[in-house]
Amino acid sequence: MLTRLKAAIGRLFSDDNKLDIRNVRYLPRWAVLFIDTLLILVSALLTYFLLLDLHIQPLDVITNGQQLSLVIGVSFVFLLVFKTYAGLIRHSSFMDAMKLMFATIATFSLLMVLNLILQEFYSLKIFINTGLILFSFISFTALFSFRLAVKQLYERFKIAQKNEEIINAVIIGVDDGAISVAAALDIEHPQRFIIKGFISKRQNKSLRILDKPVLELDNSIQHLVQKLKAEAIVFAGNSMTAEERFSIVKECLEHDIKVFNSPLVINWSETTTVTDQLKSLQIEDLLNRDPIELNDNVKSGKIKGKTILVTGGAGSIGSEIARQVASYNPKRLIVLDQAETPLHSLSLELQNSFPKVDFEFVICDVANRNRLRILFDTFKIDIIYHAAAYKHVPLMENNPSEAILTNVYGTKNLADIAAKYKVSHFVMVSTDKAVNPTNVMGATKRAAEMYVQSKFFDLQDKGKKRYTKFITTRFGNVLGSNGSVVPLFKKQIESGGPVTITHPDIIRYFMTIPEACQLVLEAGTMGEGGEIFIFDMGEPVRIMDLAEKMIKLSGYTVNEDIEIKITGLRPGEKLYEELLSDESKTLPTHHEKIMISQDSTSNFDDISTTINKIVKAAIKNNNAISVSKLKSLVPEFKSKNSEYEILDIEVDNDTSFIKTEKQLSKEG
Repeated sequence: MLTRLKAAIGRLFSDDNKLDIRNVRYLPRWAVLFIDTLLILVSALLTYFLLLDLHIQPLDVITNGQQLSLVIGVSFVFLLVFKTYAGLIRHSSFMDAMKLMFATIATFSLLMVLNLILQEFYSLKIFINTGLILFSFISFTALFSFRLAVKQLYERFKIAQKNEEIINAVIIGVDDGAISVAAALDIEHPQRFIIKGFISKRQNKSLRILDKPVLELDNSIQHLVQKLKAEAIVFAGNSMTAEERFSIVKECLEHDIKVFNSPLVINWSETTTVTDQLKSLQIEDLLNRDPIELNDNVKSGKIKGKTILVTGGAGSIGSEIARQVASYNPKRLIVLDQAETPLHSLSLELQNSFPKVDFEFVICDVANRNRLRILFDTFKIDIIYHAAAYKHVPLMENNPSEAILTNVYGTKNLADIAAKYKVSHFVMVSTDKAVNPTNVMGATKRAAEMYVQSKFFDLQDKGKKRYTKFITTRFGNVLGSNGSVVPLFKKQIESGGPVTITHPDIIRYFMTIPEACQLVLEAGTMGEGGEIFIFDMGEPVRIMDLAEKMIKLSGYTVNEDIEIKITGLRPGEKLYEELLSDESKTLPTHHEKIMISQDSTSNFDDISTTINKIVKAAIKNNNAISVSKLKSLVPEFKSKNSEYEILDIEVDNDTSFIKTEKQLSKEG
């Protein structure tokens, strides 16, 4: 007991128990012990006066002051022994009450034993037995009531301080994860969510969980929420498919029912409050399909121990590719980008997250052929993930020469050098805008696709024993990436609107950044060369619907709190994107969500010659000539809402066409 007593005193007066008046978030241990001692003193005095009121005179073996000192001293020792001062008063639990009870019983028992010993050997008693019983009852009640009062006052204070209303909610699902979330929300202090019940696909009218009703999920979620007198739902556990979640959320948003999403309790952060674990549903959660899951073991085997180059590594896609590659323990990871500040920020992050990986961070423009050659002379690179590209459609429509130099010439440089140095795999990141392009950006990406694909077949036809496997991945808009509409909408909503949409009927395919990067890595492991991998992205999303859902998920009313404003299609923009051209066919792969597009391929020498002409015009900044030659390389490239629509005139012997050719000659 002496050892425990010394340890308790040491903890009691340690540095972390200093009272800082500027930030009183909790009572330090010594303050709790001091208050408890005062309560014991008050309890002893109250016991004394109650005995007098009952005409029971205290024994006079020792003085009243000595009796009081003995009672307080013994109580103080057992408060230390049972550490009743430890923990936060505002979070007192059943175990804290038990500690108080044990300390009270121990004090009573020791004083009673002392009484019995004196009576047995000396026929004397220090305390009246009735007084000891009365004191034990009063002291326990006082100590327990103090903690209860602090707990209640804290809850009221926090609710008033936060100025937040309590939300009546129902939990979707009845699996272990859902029940754990409900239990955690029920015992949170201060309580922000009152769980009114559960909604499940299971049918059991008599079932109750945590003494709350369980209703069967029928056709109307709104009816069930109203029946339980709630105004919000909480997704918890893994009992719902993506399609089911999408349907529920859609109905909730239509009827102004709040939607929250909770991770599994085992994944909760220890430094975050229970309520803060719950997040308003993000638009990323509303993809009308299940997320893609790929085999990590296969990718790990291909990447581990290899030297990997990621171009465009500081961008949203490139940086995520770098993170995923780093997790597979490569021999060396080279991250290349021309953007200095983003690359510096990424270098700090990666070196901190993956201290065992050998990183090289290279400032370089992929259009700089000599710089790339020096890089390949320095390092023996095994795999290239090529994500470097300009991708903002309106900007590239106004700066077509720059788009060509980076997206086409940069890809050509990298592909030529990769083939020369016999890099094993070259995986190019492309876009659905390359299919039947209506803008310069999409056309440059299609030209890059054509070059790397034809180069692979040219190397294969030449019968070389070792040649680079050129592979292309093609997918749609990536949620949260630079230039994605979702971050733009979020900023517009946060600033009070309006949310701007170019056309009410515009639709797009969406995927998440991790999904996009998994596809790129998977393509690098499964590709044999020459393929264009495309991803089953589910149903396309109407951008107007996306904007309305994001506004509602933010707690606002569409066109009342936040206005939606139509601005008109931008240069080169089309209403819908495609993953396949009209002539393309698809082949299945080992994964049902990944397919191979069979696009027609042209002769490599013809493509290379035309690209050289395009690049030559772009270097001279002859935009009209470079775009015209780009259209000859990509005949399906038809400009929309752009100054380059005039170049699509294909009527033989038409005077307007002749005039256009003369204008181009003058510019050249």
